[in-house]
Amino acid sequence: MTAIATPPRTTRERPQPTRPLYEIHIAQHREVGLELSIWELPSPATPRLSAPESVGTLHGRALDILESRLLRRMREVGARLGGMRVGDERRYELEEDQALTLALLFRTLAPMRSLDRIRMVADGIERMSREEAGYWLGMAVHRRNPRRVLASLRLLLSAS
Repeated sequence: MTAIATPPRTTRERPQPTRPLYEIHIAQHREVGLELSIWELPSPATPRLSAPESVGTLHGRALDILESRLLRRMREVGARLGGMRVGDERRYELEEDQALTLALLFRTLAPMRSLDRIRMVADGIERMSREEAGYWLGMAVHRRNPRRVLASLRLLLSAS
């Protein structure tokens, strides 16, 4: 029996990711203040992407209401929100589970104004399983009328 010699691995070679890659961008703007955005990055797991794609963004009142919840999630990622000046932007890698939930949360809550409904919908999204959040986010991103999908989700979560 002969052993097959494999060439040594160079330091430049990296194993290709088998899952989609996500980042959260945290920016401080003059007009809207703090803004959080989830971006899906090109990878072998997402061949349809040739450039980073924004999956969800949140700023303004909804962000202010959810700030304490989001601060906890940002600490899990290692992100810091404090000490940012106008024009600053920071980027942090996200696990797929975190990205799905945050992107769905951002897309669903962005147009909402009612404090009680924002809290109810946010609670419902945070209770979702990874598969359920992925389903709703996929519907919201890839449908012809994503506003209808998000309106349905808001209605379902605020009626329960």
